[in-house]
Amino acid sequence: MSFWSKLLKGPPPRPQSRPGEPPPTLKEKFSALKNLPRMFRWIWEISPAMTIATLLLRFFQAAVPLLTLYVGKLIIDEIVLHVQGKSTSELSYLWGLIALEFAIVIGSDILSRGIALIDSLLGDLFTNHTSVRLMKHAAELDLDHFEDAEFYDKMERARRSTTGRIRLLAQVLGQVQDMITIGFLSVGLIAFNPWLILLLIVTLIPAFFGETHFNSMNYSLMFRWTPERRQLDYLRYTGASDTHAKEVKIFGLASYLSERYRELSDQFYAENRSLAVRRAAWGTILAGISSTGYYAAYVYIAYKTVSGDLSVGDLTFLSGSFMRLRNYMQGILTRFSGLAQEAMYLQDMFDFFDLKPQIASPQNPRPLPKPIREGFRFENVGFKYLNSDIWALRNVSFTLAAGEKLALVGENGAGKTTLVKLLSRLYDPTEGRILLDGIDLKEYDVNELRNEVGVIFQDFIRYYFSARDNIAVGEIQARDEKPLIETAAEQSLAAGVIQGLPEKYDQMLGKRFDGGVELSGGQWQKVALARAYFRDAQLLILDEPTAALDARAEHDVFQRFTELTEGKSAVLISHRFSTVRMADRIVVLEDGTILESGSHQELLEKDGRYAELFNLQAAGYR
Repeated sequence: MSFWSKLLKGPPPRPQSRPGEPPPTLKEKFSALKNLPRMFRWIWEISPAMTIATLLLRFFQAAVPLLTLYVGKLIIDEIVLHVQGKSTSELSYLWGLIALEFAIVIGSDILSRGIALIDSLLGDLFTNHTSVRLMKHAAELDLDHFEDAEFYDKMERARRSTTGRIRLLAQVLGQVQDMITIGFLSVGLIAFNPWLILLLIVTLIPAFFGETHFNSMNYSLMFRWTPERRQLDYLRYTGASDTHAKEVKIFGLASYLSERYRELSDQFYAENRSLAVRRAAWGTILAGISSTGYYAAYVYIAYKTVSGDLSVGDLTFLSGSFMRLRNYMQGILTRFSGLAQEAMYLQDMFDFFDLKPQIASPQNPRPLPKPIREGFRFENVGFKYLNSDIWALRNVSFTLAAGEKLALVGENGAGKTTLVKLLSRLYDPTEGRILLDGIDLKEYDVNELRNEVGVIFQDFIRYYFSARDNIAVGEIQARDEKPLIETAAEQSLAAGVIQGLPEKYDQMLGKRFDGGVELSGGQWQKVALARAYFRDAQLLILDEPTAALDARAEHDVFQRFTELTEGKSAVLISHRFSTVRMADRIVVLEDGTILESGSHQELLEKDGRYAELFNLQAAGYR
């Protein structure tokens, strides 16, 4: 193998280097260009006026190089004639030509700045537009998507693609602009000697294929390192965030996290450096071939001028045209490779947007019963999480009657939270079905169903919003209903917490933003509970909602909960038997199946698993 072949191929893979997919082929890169029309439709939707404006400005800008060169030729020829005493015109003609060239230069600068301004504004609008679409689309996808590492890689590539993809617009329009300019400049060279253009094309082809090759290698590197770049982002966030600061300090994790970040970033740097060095080396060689072609043509034009076949003005016009043709053609070929490269990143973004949720509303959904008359019924329901062979639930059958208070009890991993996610149709059963008033949940509009379900999970989100907005997220469409928000706060016992804040309901919560106030765990839980009460839902689900509350506060919360859910269905998950005994019926889960079911007293009399767990907990208080 020759030295240059080794250089192009690069060093053999190191034992510790991770395997990756091969770089995309030329056919795949051409195929990625099919995404451009879709992107341009988005850009047109964002601002038709600015899209038309940038097209017109670029058309006029395309004629500037030819005008500048031709007026320059006239100026030089006129100067030579005056020096030789052969000019038949006044000096005012020369000054007029110079003034015309000055006007062209000023006009070109205005056009360039106008193009840059519009491209910048379009870029900001496109980034904002695609970021909003990304957030909305992510919210529409199924919950199991977010439990798949491959999905996170797709979402990360899409997120990175939302910024910077607008340069595709500048590249495509720049291609069109340069092609028009090449058409103008080629007229003179074709009239003089068409072989010069052929020479130019032949000497530029190697550089084009070199750029194409290394762009593919760069894309392959970025694609393969998507999981590691997510790890780098995670390590950087973990090592320097308010959420993790306490444990990072108390466990002395700073050195460990920084060392992991350094090792991973060094590996990426090593691979990227190897590729960059080879790209620079080959770029130098291939650029030399292109320069050789240019200077061969330049020598020929100079020889013709010395021979008297061309004027000095012709020399400047032809040599300038040839140089600019070389630069524009090289730019077109290089930019084409880059354009195809950008289109592949664009493919990553559209791949994400093309993901479709499996949990969706039917075309003709049944009207949701208001009020619910019979209730919910599970019929032999089984469920597996994505990419798992283990049944989280199996053969689960029970009824949640309208207006009934049901408690779910079981050890961690028994399937309690999975069951309520199925009830609110965050998942669909793998087998069996769930009925509402005798109709399968899949026959109802999914959004209408979820609007009738108020859920507070144990891992509720602490939103760094105002106290008012923290409650309003329970029914965000009604966020301007201040009296209802305050009522929900009273019901959840969060009102006392909020009244003690400097700015009351307008107080920013959390320390992430300026002026924010941090709450205790129990205070945050009261605010989160207010979200459930703010949503006037027919079914209320509380999944370990009082874990951070003291015993008295927990008793008050559930006493209030019992009163406020009168006439509504409710599901309660708790490990504290002093609270679940308030339920009308208790279902005991074990290993994803129903072990026991009945009232508190009935289950104690059965002397089964519930009685065992109850007595164990009760013994701790004696």
